[in-house]
Amino acid sequence: MNTNDQIYWLSHTLIRNFYTELLRGDIEGLQHIPRKGPCILASNHASHFDPPLVGCKIMRKMSFFARKSLWKPGPASWWLNAVDTIPVDRDGESDVKAFKLTIGALKRGGILTLFPEGTRSKDGRLQTAKPGIGMIAAKTQSLVIPCRIFNSNKVLSRNAKLPNLNVSIHLAYGKPLYPSEYDPGKGAGKQRYQMIADRIMENISLLKLPRQKIV
Repeated sequence: MNTNDQIYWLSHTLIRNFYTELLRGDIEGLQHIPRKGPCILASNHASHFDPPLVGCKIMRKMSFFARKSLWKPGPASWWLNAVDTIPVDRDGESDVKAFKLTIGALKRGGILTLFPEGTRSKDGRLQTAKPGIGMIAAKTQSLVIPCRIFNSNKVLSRNAKLPNLNVSIHLAYGKPLYPSEYDPGKGAGKQRYQMIADRIMENISLLKLPRQKIV
């Protein structure tokens, strides 16, 4: 195990413990995550907590996107590089370097976490998907796992400086979507990528709040 892998799994353990001990959320559908092979984990997005928490119970190394402005001198940039975070411009569809890194991560058989909405929701409600995820899914023909995060905007809203740990974040993972289920093919023309993005977002919207465990 190389140094970056060690940093990733140490971070993964710390985040998983934070989720388990402090947020105490419920999770459903982990059995849908493949044990190997390339796939896209597509999730809604409402908080800075979403990227680390969406994969904290998944025992596979994952890749994430983060905006390039986060790469500033200091430990944050070092950590982002160590855990294989992909820097992307706000207009991700036109970022050629990020796209190549994305394709490379999937071709190596990894899991890539994407947020189809492109930016955080202000109120936790689902937003319209951007075509970027449609392009990536179409180009790679990857398996897509829809995921829905509940309450992350209540734990850490866009303007909050400190988290509200009196609220739990819940995660629901849906059944895999195969290319034949989400991709209308080249015949769809210019609308192909948006159609794929919309189908993925629709499947995210269908996921329900996990049944809370009775202790």
